[in-house]
Amino acid sequence: MSTKSILAAVFLISLGIIFGVVLVSSFKGVDFSFAGEDVKLGAQQAPIKPNSTLQALNDAFHTVSKTVTPSVVFVKVEMDQEPDSQDDGGQFFHRFFGPDFKFDMPKRGPEIGTGSGFIITANGYILTNNHVVTNAKKNGIKVQLSDTREYKAKLIGTDKYTDLAVIKIDADNLPVATLGNSDEVEVGHIVFAIGAPLGLKSTMTQGIVSALGRNIGIIGDEYGIENFIQTDAAVNPGNSGGPLVNINGEVVGINSAIATTNARYQGYSFAIPLNLAKQVATDIIKYGKFRRGFLGIGIKPVDAVTAKAAGLDKAKGVWVENVTKDAAGDKAGVEYGDIILTVDGREVNSPQELQTTVASKHPGSIVALQIWRDKKTIEKKATLGSRDEESETSAEKVKNDKGESDSDSDAEKVVTVKELGVTVKSIDSKIKKQYEVEKGVMVSNIEDMSPAQDRGLKKGDVVTEVGGQKVSTPDQFESSVKKLKPGDAVMLRVKGEDKKMRFVPIEMPK
Repeated sequence: MSTKSILAAVFLISLGIIFGVVLVSSFKGVDFSFAGEDVKLGAQQAPIKPNSTLQALNDAFHTVSKTVTPSVVFVKVEMDQEPDSQDDGGQFFHRFFGPDFKFDMPKRGPEIGTGSGFIITANGYILTNNHVVTNAKKNGIKVQLSDTREYKAKLIGTDKYTDLAVIKIDADNLPVATLGNSDEVEVGHIVFAIGAPLGLKSTMTQGIVSALGRNIGIIGDEYGIENFIQTDAAVNPGNSGGPLVNINGEVVGINSAIATTNARYQGYSFAIPLNLAKQVATDIIKYGKFRRGFLGIGIKPVDAVTAKAAGLDKAKGVWVENVTKDAAGDKAGVEYGDIILTVDGREVNSPQELQTTVASKHPGSIVALQIWRDKKTIEKKATLGSRDEESETSAEKVKNDKGESDSDSDAEKVVTVKELGVTVKSIDSKIKKQYEVEKGVMVSNIEDMSPAQDRGLKKGDVVTEVGGQKVSTPDQFESSVKKLKPGDAVMLRVKGEDKKMRFVPIEMPK
């Protein structure tokens, strides 16, 4: 190749390089990098500064989780028998608001049950629900800690009336839950549920306290104590026995039940108040069972009509519907128709509150009762008995005031009080003997949608008193009721076909 050709080639190559550089540099904004450099994803500017209130809330929630979760355990139970496919938990299931609505204890799978619990002593005592461990085989309870260590657990004791149980593992220096004061819980307070829902261990959900003092009929026993804290924190099968915690990281309840149509969380869950649970757990650890105080009275809530009939300025207290003979209440002088306003100075405005207050005390404890009777306040002191020492209230054991016997007349007379929608008739000696009464009139008819029906008066009831005055004839009944002005209320003393005495407050329509 000639020198001229070589120079021409060099010139052309140089020209191409210069042209390429110019061409590439014309693509402005294009960043060229080598393959070894880091890939940059996302925005490069600094994030916004978080709101201080949100940051504090975020940190507080995290602190609660970090503090409480180590004391929460996963409980696995091998059971003696396969749970019922519909109502796992036996007597603890109760239908509510129709056949398709029920309160369910979180369900367990066939033969193996799971739940939650929390450590209450450093040497291994754990609080959980009775329904979690109730059907456990011998040596069939296992516990897994939050750090995944597993232990076999011994069943120390259970109490079906509160749905609580204590189990124990052989370990020391365990993280212990801080126990709070459930009496300080108020509607609207922020709470957290921690447990193992659907097998998802160490799960924390958050909500608020939706209501207090709920009685949902789930324990299914006349002496069951239900005073649930209702929350909207998500609780599912597996949460049972786990703690409900306040913003201080203190346990204030034990998650126990959900309101559901499909055995899963639908917005409402229920927890046993911690103060009751502490008493139960202490007794089970010390004595193997819960020693519950017992008054021996049947009680009902006081509504506006009851309050008006009793002469109260507003609905408050709990209404004594029957008294067991020779029980603590009877010995203290509590009577039918009394309204108990306070126990040891604390207001009790629902049967659940009174039951929980009394049950949290031991047999032999003395309680001061403030009672509304005959439109005035009186004081009584009762020495609590033991539930184990008392038999259930029966017709033979219920005290009843006895009036003077009137002469029997088999001639039946019928009177209708249209304002109340009730018809009564005279009773003969046979009915008196059957109902174990000396005086009264029998309800022979109740009109649909009437005040009498609305207040729970039933056909077949025998009315023995109107406003504290005994009635022997239909005319006396009519005369007593006709004295009422529109809007006035009166208390009827009634004995049903079950031979149980009760009070029916009724208001004259305006």
